[in-house]
Amino acid sequence: MTDRNTTEITVWDLWVRLFHWSLVIAFTLAYFSQGELFEDLLENVDGALLQTIHVWSGYAIVGLLIFRLIWGFTGPPYARFSDFVRSPREIFTYTQQVLTLRAPRHLGHNPAGGAMIIILLLSLTVTVTAGLILYGADKGMGPLAGLLVNSSDSLIDIAKEIHEFFANFTLILVVGHLTGVIWESLLHRENLAHAMITGRKRA
Repeated sequence: MTDRNTTEITVWDLWVRLFHWSLVIAFTLAYFSQGELFEDLLENVDGALLQTIHVWSGYAIVGLLIFRLIWGFTGPPYARFSDFVRSPREIFTYTQQVLTLRAPRHLGHNPAGGAMIIILLLSLTVTVTAGLILYGADKGMGPLAGLLVNSSDSLIDIAKEIHEFFANFTLILVVGHLTGVIWESLLHRENLAHAMITGRKRA
């Protein structure tokens, strides 16, 4: 007979998995290609190359965010926002259950994980939007360059501050996300990172 505890089902479709790991790569490249943040580490790397990596990684993130928005409404059940966007009360209750080691297992995203995903997507959206504004206003390049020609220094400074703040905020969220993944993996005795590779979880 089949042991129900060892039966696996597909939860994360191929496109969700490709989105997830592509976003990991794109954000890592975008964040660590900033010479101002890592001058000592990247001092021997050509600045123009770093800028190119940063810009194209940002474009990749924009494309991925647009895809995820569409897939959140048209994708399979576990990919849809309707599956994991919960009320603040549900999120708070679940977080309490996690901290007391009594949280129920979810096949898809749990309420806290779903909230983290939405916050991450919003933070990335603000980051790349500010980045596009900064690129157009300061460098005169990118899709917004024509709209931002002759921008004031104050606009450039504000865009730069917002871009840097939300890039760092996103990194903090990523650390929180990883902490949650590890915690949930231990709590429910399943490798959630591996599930995001194979797409399969214990039924």
